[in-house]
Amino acid sequence: MSTHAQRLRELLGANRAWLVPGGFDAFSALLIEEAGFEAMYLSGASLAYTKLGRPDLGFLGLTDVADALGTIRDRTELPIIVDADTGFGNALNVARTVRTLEQRGASAIQLEDQQLPKRCGHLPGKTLVSTSEMIGKLHAATDARDGKTVIVARTDAVAVEGVDAAIERAARYVEAGADLLFVEAPRHRDQLARIGAELGPRCPLLANMVEGGATPPLPLGDLESLGFSIVIYPGAMVRALAFAGRRFLASLQEHGHSGESLDSMLDFGQLNALLGTPELMTLSERYDDGDA
Repeated sequence: MSTHAQRLRELLGANRAWLVPGGFDAFSALLIEEAGFEAMYLSGASLAYTKLGRPDLGFLGLTDVADALGTIRDRTELPIIVDADTGFGNALNVARTVRTLEQRGASAIQLEDQQLPKRCGHLPGKTLVSTSEMIGKLHAATDARDGKTVIVARTDAVAVEGVDAAIERAARYVEAGADLLFVEAPRHRDQLARIGAELGPRCPLLANMVEGGATPPLPLGDLESLGFSIVIYPGAMVRALAFAGRRFLASLQEHGHSGESLDSMLDFGQLNALLGTPELMTLSERYDDGDA
């Protein structure tokens, strides 16, 4: 039987592109799985938004990510691409990060070449570590991993050093052992096309779609034709939930009851069906009867 990491490698080798929504906890993972997606992305940004109520400015640590991953893996066998920021330190920290996240169920571990404190790739003011330092981190990651875990190398160089430098860095990262490349925040379609043409033949590519971000939103088919294998929507679910939550709370405040929102929410039974309550109740009765 394929492991979740092997399954992700199969997706990367399937000669097509896959949509991968971002999640942040076990509940969002259930929704992604129920919708029929083949993988999910544990978004550091979405985790910061929902766990801390803060922006993606480097507030999270390894424990925050590992704990969230553990609860997600307990509820789904989907391949999970895990945003591990900078690896939470130097190369030795990266090795510990890889081992820890593998133990919690990561299928892929994403590392980026920003300096600490890192920030969302679509915010201004980013700074980078040297190419050689990032290569050292990637060597540490590939040495530390066990089995089929995919190592994702992200570069934020487009906004700092330009697209030429970003492509050059990414090519070096493939030589260092990266399995999947993530060039963050290209600013127009021509840059996406160039990234696909120059890097796609070397390694599978990931594209990041951020609503209102620096990269123009393109449909899956267009990105596939440009050479991308994985298209993530890391913060889209949080934005959708925030919008729906605001709308619900405004209606509740206005009407004094939830009746006006019933057609846009799950009722008690539907929610319990999603959570697996009937199955757990049946299992509980089995144990109560002593028939286990």
